[in-house]
Amino acid sequence: MIRIAIVALALAAGIAAAVGAAVVSPWWCSAAVPLLLLGLLGAADLLQRRHSVLRNYPVLGHARFLLERIRPELQQYFIERNYDGRPFDRDVRTIVYERAKGTDAEQPYGTERDVYEPGYEFLVPSMAPCPVPETPPRVRIGGPDCSRPYDMALLNVSAMSFGSLSANAILALNGGAAAGGFAHDTGEGGLSEHHLRPGGDLVWEIGTGYFGCRTGDGDFDPAEFADKAAHDQVKCVSLKLSQGAKPGIGGVLPGAKVNAEIAKVRDVPEGRTVISPPYHKVFSTPRELVRFLARMRELSGGKPTGFKLCVGSRQQFLAVCKAMLAEGTTPDFIIVDGGEGGTGAAPLEFADHVGTPLTEGLLTVHNALVGAGLRDRVRIGASGKIATGTDLVKRLVQGADYGNSARAMMFAVGCIQAQRCHTNTCPTGVTTQDPRRARALDVRDKTPRVQRFQEATVAGALQIMASMGVTDPAELRPHMIRRRVDPYTERSYEELYEWLEPGQLLDGPPHTWAADWKTADPDRFTV
Repeated sequence: MIRIAIVALALAAGIAAAVGAAVVSPWWCSAAVPLLLLGLLGAADLLQRRHSVLRNYPVLGHARFLLERIRPELQQYFIERNYDGRPFDRDVRTIVYERAKGTDAEQPYGTERDVYEPGYEFLVPSMAPCPVPETPPRVRIGGPDCSRPYDMALLNVSAMSFGSLSANAILALNGGAAAGGFAHDTGEGGLSEHHLRPGGDLVWEIGTGYFGCRTGDGDFDPAEFADKAAHDQVKCVSLKLSQGAKPGIGGVLPGAKVNAEIAKVRDVPEGRTVISPPYHKVFSTPRELVRFLARMRELSGGKPTGFKLCVGSRQQFLAVCKAMLAEGTTPDFIIVDGGEGGTGAAPLEFADHVGTPLTEGLLTVHNALVGAGLRDRVRIGASGKIATGTDLVKRLVQGADYGNSARAMMFAVGCIQAQRCHTNTCPTGVTTQDPRRARALDVRDKTPRVQRFQEATVAGALQIMASMGVTDPAELRPHMIRRRVDPYTERSYEELYEWLEPGQLLDGPPHTWAADWKTADPDRFTV
């Protein structure tokens, strides 16, 4: 490889210059010393396993770490952006890195946010805080129609496909899930040996392309699905309706990434760009969706079955609720993906302007299920920029039972957001199928980082909840989060949002929901 050859050349030149200094003239030392130092540094970078950037870019990669240490002038360049476009209170990527490395520590001084700025949110502490639970609570996934329920962790690996991610990234994520006892969503790219080898619990996601369980013409293959869903590691199966960063369009995997292994996993031709359809072939109405979910649960042997969506029309989701009531069956879980969620590739217009943000999406799904009298049968997962304990607590207050994290998990395995995911030239080996680049991601080093990040983030969420006077997520209430609406006024979530009572839509919906509930049709997706 070129980088190895260059390092070897520098060492050889340095040795030759050193010989020249000893035999010909001491002036050769001026060339021997820098060449040997560069060669030795490059060799050390290639052999170390801690930093993927240095393994792919020996010597030159040090410039990145140098720039990140220059503050405050260049620090802003590396700061993530918050949900509304403002900087995070602190660099979230740095927080993730520190937790993944096990070096998370307290910071001096106070908040970096203007607490009187409209939109600022804060959690309400209690004058009687509780002890932090020694064991994190888990969420039982499985309604009355499920015979093999699963206890989900509070934070899990969100959907990221093999193909979009490298084999080494999948191995590290699943190994971290196995070590930490949390779940790993496969994404829609199929079930590979890299998902199965480390032994972590899996949520097998099925998208519109039915990858890994598709017929030759792209339809759903029930026999192949049943065979793979029978894997002991597959704990839940999830039907993907839409994704937060690009709802309404299918995923794209460039042909350069579709090698022989990925083609086999996905049941697609090698070397050809894979474009997922924007819609499912197996259903066209809310009622058919509910029936198909019941069929998936039956084919999987009674494992928890649900679906994932980025919320759009409230009327359409209410139509699904009506279909659940009419059919007498429900999914075991629903994953709500926020419009602010990430992706390896999507049209900019979709990423910025299409799809309901996670807060409103969670509130819609939670209240619709409560109002329809179905909330006790269905668990809700939240997905979309969950990176800290604070993020997780907020989503639990907004109606979620557990959270999924994608971007932060990628940070934990070394992603630096170079934004080259779609080019197959990821500098850290996370989102590439180039074996030379993927080699830089050392699975043995990154696996414990995933586990440490998840553990520290859940511990942070539990510590925050304890400071609020609760020991279980079920005790969180809307009045425990407040938002500043102008420089002089702040309101709680209880005041800002409408919260339906159990069965309220059935008994007589409030006027704010009445029109959508009346026109929701279980036999068609009206617009």
